[in-house]
Amino acid sequence: MKKHEIAIGILGATGVVGTEMCKVLEERNVPCASLRLLADKSEAGKKVIFRGKELVVEEATDDSFDGLDILLVAVSDAVSRRFSPVAAAKGVVVIDNSSAYRMDPDVPLVVPEVNPQDISWHKGIIANPNCSTIIALVAVHALHQAHPIKRMIVSTYQAVSGAGINGLKELEEQAADYASGRPISENKVFQHQIAFNLIPHIDAFQDNGYTKEELKMLNEGRKILHVPNLDITCTCVRVPVLRSHSESIYLEFHEKVSVQEARELISAAAGTKLVDEPDKNVYPMPLDTSNQDLVFVGRVRQDLTEEKAIDLWCCGDQIRKGAATNAVQIAELIIAQKWG
Repeated sequence: MKKHEIAIGILGATGVVGTEMCKVLEERNVPCASLRLLADKSEAGKKVIFRGKELVVEEATDDSFDGLDILLVAVSDAVSRRFSPVAAAKGVVVIDNSSAYRMDPDVPLVVPEVNPQDISWHKGIIANPNCSTIIALVAVHALHQAHPIKRMIVSTYQAVSGAGINGLKELEEQAADYASGRPISENKVFQHQIAFNLIPHIDAFQDNGYTKEELKMLNEGRKILHVPNLDITCTCVRVPVLRSHSESIYLEFHEKVSVQEARELISAAAGTKLVDEPDKNVYPMPLDTSNQDLVFVGRVRQDLTEEKAIDLWCCGDQIRKGAATNAVQIAELIIAQKWG
């Protein structure tokens, strides 16, 4: 029998995450006989090099998904809701990086290192979690497996690239203005000047005083870990860092967990790298975690206020593991499951 030739598409291929998806597919040598790059009409005609060949970006239409096996989606919620069901109805497995379907009970929400088994019950669409959720859960999952988590308190320090290419440009322009002695450019992407500033506001505020971004950690974390009543609270802060999110995490367990065991579990966990030698000034930092796929974990220590709690610090590239790579890893699982 002739081996199936897998056809993959990327919807939103010219954006920050879509571009990274293309790069990760090539880096990981994902079996892919053909790659179709799709985007808005305004982006059609752009050219991308993939595995040494020039591919032309096409305008996304309802007919764009014919013949595809897998579609990686890196567009807004609205565009995903427009096209993802169309592709799924054609038998394409859709892996969606938007938040459109994350909390849909009929759609698996998957981090391959944490809950790969959930892929088995998809009905055409699989959701990619929020970047901060992915980074946090990869960092703590091994601990949770050994000692179920009772409560998490998380503070995120999120890079400007989480707001897309315009977020990057705004920080770079404002920093250049400052260095040149010019007035700081007006903020257009963020609520306030981002250069040399911190903004405790990502996404819209809700009636309970939390932002949508903060509630993603709560709701997505519970769904992925299959612990519907897990106590999670989160504060999300935008920081003047170009790439890679950082997180301070308090983990409270039902029993005491030693720092040594926590370090051993993290060190052996899939997708993590223990970077924890504070006496040598060695700990996770955004500069070190950018442009790679591991979540670095360090500053592991016993909490001073609760003997059953551990505190840690982690960093991960939110464009790669927090978005593009996680989606590609899901695609790899689908390929292994369906075509061996």
